[in-house]
Amino acid sequence: MAEQHPQLRLLLGFDYGSKQIGVAVGQVVTGQARELCTLKAQNGVPDWVQVEKLVNEWKPDAIVVGLPLNMDGTPSEMSARAEKFARRLNGRFNLPVHTHDERLTTFEAKGERLARGGQRGSYRDNPVDAIAAALLLQGWLEANT
Repeated sequence: MAEQHPQLRLLLGFDYGSKQIGVAVGQVVTGQARELCTLKAQNGVPDWVQVEKLVNEWKPDAIVVGLPLNMDGTPSEMSARAEKFARRLNGRFNLPVHTHDERLTTFEAKGERLARGGQRGSYRDNPVDAIAAALLLQGWLEANT
């Protein structure tokens, strides 16, 4: 299925949240994604200068934004905000932006953090947003390349 996106080589993934936005990077060639960082957000608005620095540094071919759907697959309250964030990324950086169902990625990310020796309840010290971004980007890579 690699012929679906032959022009893609490097992707940035964003796990959108109202207070924090996790960021990951992934490569189509290896089919792997890894966490990069967590950006602070004010009511869902990131520091666009930080986002621009990441885009300029990594020079992605496309961006993937997690779409927080309800467990039954219907849009959640945050879905519209994540889609708006995706449109803003597209408008600011003129890159293709894809959304990907991120159901359970935060739950999986918390398990991953615990497996790495993180503490339960120490979210402030060890946020899961970047791990969740890597998981959603990994899922997109598996589904689309």
